Amino acid sequence: MTAQQRTPQQALGSGFGMRSTPSEVIAGADLSGKLAVVTGGYSGLGLETTKGLAEAGADVIVPARRPDHARGVLAGLGDTAGTITVDEMDLGDVASAGGFGRRITDGDRSVDILINNAAIMACPETRVGDEWEAQFATNHLGHYVMTNKMWPALAADGGARVVALSSTGHKLSDIRYDDIHFTSDYDKWIAYGQAKTANSLFAVHLDALGAEHGVRAFAVHPGGIMTELQRHLPKEEMIAMGWMDEAGNINELFKTPEQGASTSIFAATSPRLDGMGGVYCEDADIANLEDPDNAMGRFFGVKPYAIDAANAAKLWDVSAAATGVNAFV
Repeated sequence: MTAQQRTPQQALGSGFGMRSTPSEVIAGADLSGKLAVVTGGYSGLGLETTKGLAEAGADVIVPARRPDHARGVLAGLGDTAGTITVDEMDLGDVASAGGFGRRITDGDRSVDILINNAAIMACPETRVGDEWEAQFATNHLGHYVMTNKMWPALAADGGARVVALSSTGHKLSDIRYDDIHFTSDYDKWIAYGQAKTANSLFAVHLDALGAEHGVRAFAVHPGGIMTELQRHLPKEEMIAMGWMDEAGNINELFKTPEQGASTSIFAATSPRLDGMGGVYCEDADIANLEDPDNAMGRFFGVKPYAIDAANAAKLWDVSAAATGVNAFV
């Protein structure tokens, strides 16, 4: 993909907004015969994403660290037009992530939609794999390995879309190439910010690599949402950050999980995005660059470093070296 073909990082005027729902975004679409994979698709935002895709007719595979629990939750959705099945995967274990990706590739169907939704946030310092920092490893490296191992299934028919969930948290940190894994001075929020920047950059470079095969990738900020993602945060900290008041009332800028899922589904299915990719989306539209002079800039738009092509290529090389996995060599 040449520089001239790159999709502009500017809003389309999709007609949707922060309160749009999956049913509104996907209205009229028939995903019958399509296969989707949604990581973390049995909880919070991911559950609503799975529901929206399956109700539109897609068959959805949900990999889960606790597959029996996931099956129980998903059974509660009732009948959907498409099927929902569960497989086993632990994103914090690259062998497990890669194994799931290979099982998808070895299956008898190509993948039309991949939504890398699962994440952990602001956890205590934790090491996984080769002494990797857990947020970077789980949110980025696990998805990186899984997607690379799944690449043949994504590229098989052309037209697939990959959605990587980032966050406005990306504004907390660029990639710390001098100490990605926080060998000293761990900060749970800087680590989360770095991981969310990594998710965005992953989409940018996957799109650059995949466009000639008909595979396009998008980064998505779903919005502030109260889900199990906050499980490591005490109420007092969320009050101090303004996420809720002392009575537990949630900040009006937050979305419901259903509203949050709309941007993932927009990026995965909207015909408005045909021929596009490598951009960061929010509120069911392509986002604009962050306006540094806007008092609300912390909450909207994307930092240039999170969509920078050279930064994305560098992170891809670092990820390939760390994991020994790269579908494009």
